[in-house]
Amino acid sequence: MSTSRAVAALDWTKLTVSLGLQKETVAALIAFRKRNEEAKRVVTALKEQKTDVDFEHYRKLLKNSVIVNEAEKNLKAFKPNKVDLAKQLKIIDEFEAKAVAKAQRTASKVDAELNDLQKALVNIEQARPFEDLTVADVVGAKPEINVALEKMMKRGQWEVPGYEEKFGGGPS
Repeated sequence: MSTSRAVAALDWTKLTVSLGLQKETVAALIAFRKRNEEAKRVVTALKEQKTDVDFEHYRKLLKNSVIVNEAEKNLKAFKPNKVDLAKQLKIIDEFEAKAVAKAQRTASKVDAELNDLQKALVNIEQARPFEDLTVADVVGAKPEINVALEKMMKRGQWEVPGYEEKFGGGPS
């Protein structure tokens, strides 16, 4: 897959929302996306512009062809200045290093969560069916149930509040 197709296929909403990224990472991604889209727009606009100058047209249009000759000479003599990009490249490299470090931390978090989910899945698959559980099993897993039952019995409360509304009445 080419880079442009990969970027086009990227779901930015899912990337920023569902991966559980830190706020600063999401903000950096959104800022990067905006800068990227603006740069693409500018490059497209510049590519569409006409770059050649028809000096013959201007010689016919203007009475003073010396001006046109001078402009043509200046254009041919023009050499763009070379810019030292080392500072900008260093900043980009630092940003990239930070982004890679954050991505690695995020990947390790995702791996840890995935391992936890795998363990939970194995636990669920190996668990006994609900029908085979006994009261002792439930109380062993959740001892606070016994404490709540003792409090209800001391108060003489024999029905669980909201049970009938939620699950319906007992046998008719």
